[in-house]
Amino acid sequence: MHIVRFTTGNNPQYGVLEEGKDHIVVLKNDPLFAPVEHSGALVALDEVRLLSPVIPRSKVVCVGRNYADHARELGNEVPPAPILFLKPNTAVIGPDDPIVLPPWSQHVDHEVELAVVIKTLAKDVKAAEAGDVILGYTVANDCSARDIQKADGQWTRAKGWDTSCPLGPWINVDPTLDVANLNITCRVNGEARQNGNTGQMLWSVPYIVEYVSHSMTLLPGDIILTGTPAGVGPLQHGDLVECEIENIGTLPNRVIRR
Repeated sequence: MHIVRFTTGNNPQYGVLEEGKDHIVVLKNDPLFAPVEHSGALVALDEVRLLSPVIPRSKVVCVGRNYADHARELGNEVPPAPILFLKPNTAVIGPDDPIVLPPWSQHVDHEVELAVVIKTLAKDVKAAEAGDVILGYTVANDCSARDIQKADGQWTRAKGWDTSCPLGPWINVDPTLDVANLNITCRVNGEARQNGNTGQMLWSVPYIVEYVSHSMTLLPGDIILTGTPAGVGPLQHGDLVECEIENIGTLPNRVIRR
């Protein structure tokens, strides 16, 4: 089952999209903050615009260099522990929204990532209990201004600019989804750039939830990005970038420079 956030031209709404169905069952409220309750309305999938399935109320927590081959391709050592950084919620956009390249950067890379959606307040969570605080999973693109990342020596500006965090197209809330073995791909203009598997992650999703929640309190709607496989590369004006994760979905975005 997928949770979607969408619009028909008015205010954002929430709904449920079952596998293989072409219509959305509309929900009465945001499922993060109210029981899942159907409104009784149905809307055709091709009549809506999908939005980012969640706008974090507080933060996007990201794990850097969680795939060994990606760490090495950028000339870095494999870290002994997860590297954490934050993206503001103003960086988040949805499927088909434009990635607007910042005028102060000349080298922005794509980074496809598995995103974890937190459903409840979470502090000092044990790895074995991580599933209790996870609503589900979606696809992310951790767009990174690589030249600025190197120039600044820390990652806030390079990772946190507006439109740098596409999310979507929906949240997979299937509790049987095995996120430790999902193919993860990024295509630019139809050409495969990144091909990996979540089984290559140095630190698993449960461990990451434990590690992050021991560092900071997670709130409902917070997102954790779990790192990217090797193959990152630059984006140019006019590119169509598609991030795809097996059994979750495909997140398309066009790239523009104003």
